[in-house]
Formats: sequence, structure tokens, C-alpha cells
Amino acid sequence: MRGRIEQDLKEAMLSGDKAKTETLRILKSALQNEAINQKAQDTGLSDEQIQRVLSSEAKKRAEAAELYKNAGETERAEKELAEKQVIEAYLPEQMSEEELASLIDKHIQTLGASGMADMGKVIGAVKAEAGAAADGSTVARLTKEKLR
Repeated sequence: MRGRIEQDLKEAMLSGDKAKTETLRILKSALQNEAINQKAQDTGLSDEQIQRVLSSEAKKRAEAAELYKNAGETERAEKELAEKQVIEAYLPEQMSEEELASLIDKHIQTLGASGMADMGKVIGAVKAEAGAAADGSTVARLTKEKLR
């Protein structure tokens, strides 16, 4: 996955796409920082670790866009959303709320979860099965609704 990002960065630079080039450089830097944090400079990050970094970066862009929008800075909000779109191209497609709800129901039943005390177990099981295709905050919200 890292190779794909680097190849796309080269292509964006050659084509003169400044916005995509800037976003991919930021991603490359974030991945390098994570590799240093994980002491994996020599071995590199696994695809799962890369997906976590990309998910985090996409979430940062969404939160920043919301803040800019609330402050009336629509141009800056649009820039953040454009960056988020570039990042999401490298992530697996997100599961719909209906798919997540079904998966949560399955794990509630399998684990015998009956209340809020079991929320962590259910969320952990759902995230383990769905991986990067499940947004953590959505999983938590749906699980909380179902266990009340």
C-alpha cells in the first residue's frame, strides 16, 4: 500500500496536481512518523497499520472541515474535505450503518451481552471482524443504542 501511495505521489507531481501532491506528502510523512513510533523503520508498517494511520488522517480532515464550516470558513472546509477524499481512496469502503447494526446484533447474541458493561467486548469483536471497514465512533454509537 505504501508503494501505491509513493507511485501516486510521483504521478501527481508529474501532472502538476498540487492539492493531491500536498496531501500525499502529508500522508507519507504521517506514515514515516508512525513507523518511527513503532520502531519499524527497517521493516515498514503492515497494511493494517497503514490503514489505521490513513483512517486517523481522514478523521482529522473531517473534524477540521466541520470546525471550519462552523466558523464560516467554507473555502478551508472544502480544502479539508478534498484532502479527506484523496485519503479515502486508499481505504476500504466503509460498511453501512445497516451492515454494522447486523454485525453488532450478531456479536451481542454470540457474546450474550446484556448491558452497558458488555459494550467494550461487543465493540472489540465487531472491530476485529470488520477491521478498517468500520468507523469506530459509529460502531460505539450503534452498540450503545442496542445495549441500553
